[in-house]
Amino acid sequence: MEESRLLKKYIAPYFHWNQAHLTLLSLLIFGLIRTRTVNLAIVAESFGTHVQIHSHYKRIQRFLSNDKLSMQSIAHLIEAWFLPEGRWLLCLDRTHWKFGRIHINILVLAVAVQGVAIPLFWVMLKKAGNSNTQERINLIGQFISHFGSERIQCLTADREFRGQDWVCFLQQNNIPFCIRIPTNTQVFNRHQNKKLPVKRLFSLKPGESMVLNQCRTIWGVSVHLACFRSTDDWVIIACDQAPDQALTAYQQRWAIETLFQCLKGRGFNLEETHLTKAERIEKLFAVLTIAFCWCYKMGERRHEAKPITKKTRQT
Repeated sequence: MEESRLLKKYIAPYFHWNQAHLTLLSLLIFGLIRTRTVNLAIVAESFGTHVQIHSHYKRIQRFLSNDKLSMQSIAHLIEAWFLPEGRWLLCLDRTHWKFGRIHINILVLAVAVQGVAIPLFWVMLKKAGNSNTQERINLIGQFISHFGSERIQCLTADREFRGQDWVCFLQQNNIPFCIRIPTNTQVFNRHQNKKLPVKRLFSLKPGESMVLNQCRTIWGVSVHLACFRSTDDWVIIACDQAPDQALTAYQQRWAIETLFQCLKGRGFNLEETHLTKAERIEKLFAVLTIAFCWCYKMGERRHEAKPITKKTRQT
């Protein structure tokens, strides 16, 4: 209980709630951390005695059904807890799974911090499959409204996030980007007389990388292109500036994959939720975000007190 009171003290300035609501949120967060599951019945057991379990379970249900949890308040909390001054590298990605026949599909915008991504804004996509341009624009718009586009060092995204309207929106809003593109994307050769798959612009052996000297037009937009060839794949990045840093910037996109692993199978087992309503899942994701941030923050404190020994891989 002492830990939940400490957490309650930290979150109170960001949520203008009464003490009962703050206590419930703190207990819910620590329940998620202790049980490492989003199964609400199991989380309720961590609150107190067996006699109260049903009552706790109902309180959690009411919280996820009725209480408001402002994404702006959470973004403000995360900024105060974690984010450095200056500009941030953003990661845009989507996590998806099925519960029965229902698709649970969440589009997430996060900030890469020390090898992991911290969610700032997210939205449930009420469909299966990729996000569309407007859904991405709406999510980025929340960031711009709260922080301003000048806080964006670079937006990184995978091959799903492409298209003329989308890239034009980023350029019009002065948002630097590093977006991976499919290897079969059609582009003119340097003589501008023939289109060919973009992969053919790069003559590379496995382990080599290359940046083209001149911009190329893709989806009607002029971009810089950089490429790294691994043993079995080609990573081709389209960016609007600093092409020599594009591959390094894009590497940091992996932080959001680490985040999803922490929220799902290697952490809180988010895929175990039986919630199906979009607004409740968005709220659960918000609570998990705070729980994840608190774990990270406490880990940093413990490392300062007693450095954590890094495991070395045996060869």
